[in-house]
Amino acid sequence: MTDPSAQGVEATASTPWGIRLDDVTVRYRGGTLGLRGVSLDIPAGQMVSIVGLSGSGKSTLIRTINGLVPVTSGTVTVGAHRVDAAGGAALRRLRGEVGMVFQSFNLAGRTSVLNNVLVGRLAHTPLWRTLLGAYRGSDKEIAYEALERVGILSKLYVRASTLSGGQQQRVAIARALAQQPRIVLADEPVASLDPPTAHGVMGDLRRINEDLGITVLVNLHLLDLAREYGDRLIGMREGQIVYDGTAADATDADFESIYGRSITPADRLTR
Repeated sequence: MTDPSAQGVEATASTPWGIRLDDVTVRYRGGTLGLRGVSLDIPAGQMVSIVGLSGSGKSTLIRTINGLVPVTSGTVTVGAHRVDAAGGAALRRLRGEVGMVFQSFNLAGRTSVLNNVLVGRLAHTPLWRTLLGAYRGSDKEIAYEALERVGILSKLYVRASTLSGGQQQRVAIARALAQQPRIVLADEPVASLDPPTAHGVMGDLRRINEDLGITVLVNLHLLDLAREYGDRLIGMREGQIVYDGTAADATDADFESIYGRSITPADRLTR
């Protein structure tokens, strides 16, 4: 087993997947429409910023990609796999290939950073090993690599609850990266972070995309982050795509069209 303090650790990744949605509608119980006939094609290896106000459908959109939200009609394809047609073991296997990063981190606070990151290996680990905590040396190596990539390998044995918000989000990213995913989905990953930390976390996601080629989708509501870190910008409003273009070229007028109102200071994050 490699010394956790070793430098130059290089994470590995699986071949990235593209994503395709064809005329996807999501209707929640009670009749609320989350998505309205959305069609979208995202090539493998692209980094996409998805922007929109609360309730615009951006969280619903990314959660259809790993089957957390079932579609009412239409098709969702990741790689060569139909998410909307998958269930049971097939859906669990597919989710094992898609890393998810949440706004609230979703860490087990009472256990170590290492144990949290090893959760990313569950889909690749026999049940008996998981129950006994008997992870293979190769799984631990992958966890070390993931933590090195986000710059917090030194926190390996620290209890997760003692970390700052930015550090906890980096652990969450490392957990997703430990899956060796083909896609990473991040749902408002910087909403609770201060500006410098938010830029740091977005930089981590950007480097994962650039260095490993993983397809990355990030939900955001801050226009400057969306411009700076995304290759492509998708704007959502009332469950529909209302903008799709190069992120760096999006103007304030484009964002006003997406949001359906004037830009306010709260829509930007300064360093």
